[in-house]
Amino acid sequence: MADFYIPSTDSAQVEMLPGVYRRTMGTTDEAMLCEFFLKREAVVPPHSHLNDQVGYVVFGRVEFRIGEETRICLPGDSYAIPGGITHSARALVDSLLIDVFSPPRDDYRTEAR
Repeated sequence: MADFYIPSTDSAQVEMLPGVYRRTMGTTDEAMLCEFFLKREAVVPPHSHLNDQVGYVVFGRVEFRIGEETRICLPGDSYAIPGGITHSARALVDSLLIDVFSPPRDDYRTEAR
């Protein structure tokens, strides 16, 4: 039977980089929802992946570099990163982000699923 509802207890928080915490949440064959908490000054270094990534800032202030463009995103701001585009992020204050990846990232799947 498919898991249509995922309790928060099934979404363990993982420190994937210093000060960067991820919770992999609802996932289908086509999309994956993740929550990221970044402590102040935490950095996600430049990287790219084949997955499209769209997200928004729940709270905080995050400096994003997507391709050659750098912007500061505030609560309620969203971003869209096509697969293959190099991007990075730096939390200017403690920040919470919600991201969707399509297709799902195999490296973000949790043991609970």
